[in-house]
Amino acid sequence: MNIGKYFLPDGLFFIIVMWLSSRLLIAIAMLLIAPLFPAPSNSVAATFSWDVFYAWDSDWYEKIMTSGYDFSSEVKEIHTVAFFPLFPLLSRIVMFIGFSPKVAAILVNNSAFLATLIVLYRWAQEHYGTSTARWITATLAWCPYSLYGTVIYTEGLFLLCTTSALRAFDKKQYIWAGFWGALSTATRLPGVALIPAFLFVSWKECRGIKAYIASLSVGLGISLYSLYCQIKFGDALAFIHAQKAWRGDAVGFAWQGWWQMLMQITIGYTNFKAGYIKDPLHPLLLLIIIGSACLLWRFRLYLGMVKFRNGVCFLWLLLWLLAGDELLKIPLVFGGIYLLWLSRAKIPLVTVVYGFSSLALILNTGITASAERYAYGIVSLSMAFGLLLARYPRWGYPIMYFFGILMLTFSIRFARDLWVA
Repeated sequence: MNIGKYFLPDGLFFIIVMWLSSRLLIAIAMLLIAPLFPAPSNSVAATFSWDVFYAWDSDWYEKIMTSGYDFSSEVKEIHTVAFFPLFPLLSRIVMFIGFSPKVAAILVNNSAFLATLIVLYRWAQEHYGTSTARWITATLAWCPYSLYGTVIYTEGLFLLCTTSALRAFDKKQYIWAGFWGALSTATRLPGVALIPAFLFVSWKECRGIKAYIASLSVGLGISLYSLYCQIKFGDALAFIHAQKAWRGDAVGFAWQGWWQMLMQITIGYTNFKAGYIKDPLHPLLLLIIIGSACLLWRFRLYLGMVKFRNGVCFLWLLLWLLAGDELLKIPLVFGGIYLLWLSRAKIPLVTVVYGFSSLALILNTGITASAERYAYGIVSLSMAFGLLLARYPRWGYPIMYFFGILMLTFSIRFARDLWVA
């Protein structure tokens, strides 16, 4: 008899295993493996400490937790007001128990991510049954960008708020939908994508005045933060103006950034930077991989499904080693759009509209930095991809192994203050 399954409610044992095993891999990579590497020239050496969970945006959240917000009209400087208040506020509350800022933030993010998996599993189970719910939960837990549900970032909390809001609206629990939606916009600006999703479904399904009130209540979080900025800094849109230090005046679709990524995949960074084929090895290897894939497809019936699947996985691994992380960003964003469209009849309408609204925000920021991380924060994509894996589970297992490899490498890089997403 499985003792864990005996004492835990149905499904909770699986959720905890998914959460704990994926978080354990991250912890081992960051605390035990990363310190074995020498310090990179442009970064710091990883150590066996809480510091490995702290990099990039983490610094700004710690400043908010310890010193509060700052802002000035000098857009050349980065100001903490660009970061929304719910995550540092909850972390500050945990600090009162006696934890340090870093430990408090880690506890908030990881607890929220575990709660997200529970909410998502229950929601998926209600619609599709236990087997599919497990694939959807595993997809969210083992996606390599779930690293940001463990380190000092807002992904865990944002996913909890948006997933809970979507589930509540889907179940016509409008008070909870408005509550969780407001918390979403108090966590991150992309939470506003819930508003058009709720409004559209309210109109499409003729849900009545309560649904419209819940839809507009989502904006309460960002409205209160805007009021705070007006009172403290005299600028209700200070959190938007502060973003100019990162993106300048960039807005709209970042054609140049996406084109550069495509060129880096096809001809290689060295050739793209030079403006001509300076190093023919990259495009040559790419042609060999593509040719091998064509042959593999041509003789798939002769080889059999097992050999064909193993061959595809091997070629994909080679392609990733050749092209780098740009190979992940483009399929995640643009492939996510296609997958969401294919799944539009299988997942709740509010989830579909929210997914497209969120992807539209990502594609119109004027930049491509962190696009893959923001896409991971759209729970609609995990639901759609989990449905796909549930339909083709024999492809799902090697994909999960590949996710594990990526999670391991991403964790080591983050622990060394090297850019991930």
